[in-house]
Amino acid sequence: MDETQVEERRRPALSPSRAADFKQCPLLYRFRAVDRLPESPSPAALRGTLVHAVLERLFDLPAAERVPQAAKAMLGSVWAEIVAAAPELVAVVPEPAEDEEGAPDRVGAWLRSAEGLLETYFALEDPRTLEPGERELLVETELASGLPLRGYLDRLDVDAAGGLRIVDYKTGTAPRESAESRALFQMKFYALALLELRGRVPEQLRLVYLGQGGEELTYRPEAEELRRFQRILEAIWAAILEADRTGDFRPNRGPGCGWCDHKALCPAWDGTPPPYPGWPELRGEVPTAPFGAAVG
Repeated sequence: MDETQVEERRRPALSPSRAADFKQCPLLYRFRAVDRLPESPSPAALRGTLVHAVLERLFDLPAAERVPQAAKAMLGSVWAEIVAAAPELVAVVPEPAEDEEGAPDRVGAWLRSAEGLLETYFALEDPRTLEPGERELLVETELASGLPLRGYLDRLDVDAAGGLRIVDYKTGTAPRESAESRALFQMKFYALALLELRGRVPEQLRLVYLGQGGEELTYRPEAEELRRFQRILEAIWAAILEADRTGDFRPNRGPGCGWCDHKALCPAWDGTPPPYPGWPELRGEVPTAPFGAAVG
């Protein structure tokens, strides 16, 4: 799940998405986590949200009924719920390709495109044989250093011996080998949070890619490795706190600028950011809210 879907203003914390934002471009982090500027979702991101919701609800069915036809049948009703909550998302749905046949309208064609991702899921995994321990699990904790962590797991499998497996669905294609470390950043974040919360290192981190035929990426973390990773997160958080103190969130011009919604406000593109609002919570000017309501 994308942590930006949670919009209430609360105590700031570090999430996998926001940590990645700050590494990519501190100003992008500010715009998303502090200013909370609106962004237009892409059709691919919206389809990913739809497919994630269907895969979550699939496990509400009795095991024997978790078949491809049942998952595809959920697409329409889940989409209707998404649109009921945010009608403006209908405009994000693209026009069908010229060779698209049999779809009554652009929404119908777009929903059909999601069916392929679900078919790939069933080729990689048989949900009739699984009973996840948790789905869309909010994990949040505060490390001894004071670093607050918060994020959502797509799925947490727990075996009879209490062993943990973190599963994350990706509706894109698997990364090249050189980019696997970036792909695992999010999973190590979750593993560290679970180590803090449950005192146990997950036995496996599993990324399930549903694009272009499907692929899986698995990794077995170790406690010492996760503690080294913790120091990386603490360094990122320290840099965020310093940027908040000075108000200096610098832009980092790069390939990601091509699809950034905030170029008009970015100094790297001759824009002017709005005045820095700051996080009063970080400076102790107002009481902090309890954990559990939003992602910073």
